[in-house]
Amino acid sequence: MFTRRSAMKHFAASVSALALGFAVASPALAEGLKIGFSQVTLQSPFYVQLKDGAEAAAKAGGDTLIFLDANGDVSKQNNDIQDLITQGVSAIIINPVNPDAVIPSVEAAAAAGIPVITVDRSVNDGEVVAHIGRDNKAMGKLVGEAVLARLKADGVEGAKIIEIQGDAGGAVMMDRRDGFHSAIEGSSHTIVEGPYAEYIRANAVTAMQDLLQAHPDVKVIYAHNDDMALGAAQVLAESGRDDVLISGVDGLSEALEMMAAGGNYVATALNDPKYLGDVTIQVAREAAAGNEVSKFVDAGSKAVTADNVADFPREGLFAEYRPEVLSK
Repeated sequence: MFTRRSAMKHFAASVSALALGFAVASPALAEGLKIGFSQVTLQSPFYVQLKDGAEAAAKAGGDTLIFLDANGDVSKQNNDIQDLITQGVSAIIINPVNPDAVIPSVEAAAAAGIPVITVDRSVNDGEVVAHIGRDNKAMGKLVGEAVLARLKADGVEGAKIIEIQGDAGGAVMMDRRDGFHSAIEGSSHTIVEGPYAEYIRANAVTAMQDLLQAHPDVKVIYAHNDDMALGAAQVLAESGRDDVLISGVDGLSEALEMMAAGGNYVATALNDPKYLGDVTIQVAREAAAGNEVSKFVDAGSKAVTADNVADFPREGLFAEYRPEVLSK
């Protein structure tokens, strides 16, 4: 891990990064950039798709993406970022393993005059020029509102909702929990906070087997991602419990297929990782050119229910949702 540098060298664009969108009168974008990308892990379909989206966007713009996988190791990520600095990349994208442990690397990049952009997970440091992600609290609330609407349409009062959580203490977990809870608060329904299944389907299968025995009166499952929700759905199907409504987050195409087929999967929120990668490369190119960029760029989300499921292409692993989120 690098030591903190007493004299920080900020590049020009980072000082005024609070502007919404890109500045109109700004330097032209350079071509043939080298952009570094330090990814937290590839042990997740979401992060593989995020990488694919970034690579496609870099190639389309004539740039080279130098991609390094930290594999969940903070020390490796710090070493990887130092390697990108040594290579003299034009910008560095970081999906941090830990929001604090990577700060020395962020400062080292800033001292070298290299703009740093975070994606999906943010860093607790002001040296980052921009963060590209989605509002997970809003996503959780969208799903909660869709669940409420379905329960109301079915005439159900006082439903027991079991929540299968992501990772203990994780920012995404807390936001998706809090957003969902805010939607349910004040209704007649109750939420039972289930175990942390680490966003892994197999873990959710095991958890749901125990939860169904402990709470046979469950009416709704809300999982912090669709992969866990689908694991719960498997157990419910095997137990003949098609009366239990299922909801998740992320917009996995498999979840949308269940929804379109008229099953009991009632809601998810879109989280297209390829588009997230695309937007991140666009912001990195602007930052490398010294242009002003937004401090936070929301790549956009939308609730999906049976009413609008046909509106979203789902040929890939995740349903496609590409709203215009960057000012022109």
